[in-house]
Amino acid sequence: MQAIDAAVAELKRGTADILTEAELRKKLATGMPLRVKAGFDPTAPDLHLGHTVLINKLRQFQLQGHHVIFLIGDFTGMIGDPTGKNVMRQPLSREQVRANAETYRDQVFRILDPEATEVVFNSTWMGEMTAENLVRLAAHHTVARMLEREDFSKRYRSGQPIAIHEFLYPLIQGYDSVALRADVEVGGTDQTFNLLVGRQLQAAYGQPEQVVMTMPILEGLDGVQKMSKSLGNYIAIADPPGEMYGKLMSISDALMWRYFELLSFRPLDEVAALQREVDAGLNPRDVKMQLAREIVARFHGEAAAGRAGAEFIQRFQKGALPSEMPEVRLAVTDGALGIAHLLKGAGLVASTSEALRLIRQGAVRLDGEKVSDTGLALPPGTEAVVQVGKRRFARVSLGQE
Repeated sequence: MQAIDAAVAELKRGTADILTEAELRKKLATGMPLRVKAGFDPTAPDLHLGHTVLINKLRQFQLQGHHVIFLIGDFTGMIGDPTGKNVMRQPLSREQVRANAETYRDQVFRILDPEATEVVFNSTWMGEMTAENLVRLAAHHTVARMLEREDFSKRYRSGQPIAIHEFLYPLIQGYDSVALRADVEVGGTDQTFNLLVGRQLQAAYGQPEQVVMTMPILEGLDGVQKMSKSLGNYIAIADPPGEMYGKLMSISDALMWRYFELLSFRPLDEVAALQREVDAGLNPRDVKMQLAREIVARFHGEAAAGRAGAEFIQRFQKGALPSEMPEVRLAVTDGALGIAHLLKGAGLVASTSEALRLIRQGAVRLDGEKVSDTGLALPPGTEAVVQVGKRRFARVSLGQE
């Protein structure tokens, strides 16, 4: 019993809910390795730290000797998860999904043990499902139950369209649990409805119902909205060490503790001790540097984390330039290149409108000097270090086309 108490205490760390804890204890008491599943739709090429909240939980199960299943939803990804959307989500092409899925394999094994992880694609069974079997699957759920989902009910009440294929998404995600005979499924709190459909379908297919473990949604760098690539407030697993370190150092002191809880592998008593030290006067920046080093080391190794930390101190505390930065050569066609087009061409901004906004905000520097003239144009032969914000640098040279 003590062993189960200890196992449950570790697994409960950072969780929002367990449906139900009593069922989890019963499954653990059998002494058999549990089949623990989490699904990820490859709708973008990079995983970010928000995704790792679930992957970290899989790691905890793995360390306790359980069988982890990393499910890549290449079939559901073509439907598009409507969760939290107030409009119909556009499906992705098979080619887009496959290209994104390939990047997930390498990234996930920076956390999970590849020897103890089963990677599966739900197209394996859904691609072979006949129309008859799909109709039989749909018969296990009702429209009334679907409309209990908050996003569907809001759209229905406001007269916004709900496509039939969107109703299939929860059913297919739920059927994944049937196909994999999952004992536990881990997902975000925004996935609760879909995870419970998995329980319902397992019962309908004569299987024991999976335990549902929901995890909080990690806030992005803004500390308000969930971490999302589309919102630009994310830290990608594939970010270079220095960029990852700098982004982590940019979060607020309050958000830092949330990241410790959901991303750090430190024991909770150590985190509590750090909080007491900060309350007693320790600079939160010093604690944040410990968090940044831990996360960067996880994905890039201790040596890279050490270099990123040293560079951060040099750059931001002593005003030095980064030791490495992209070198970009741009062509000038009309006698001079406008600063907004230079920033876009150097890959430092996504658009000229963003460049102009950042110049007005005083966030752009040329060789260390703040740029305030949005109409600035530079001639061929110009060579300069261009900086946007605190973390984006490029060494730019202009040539005549």
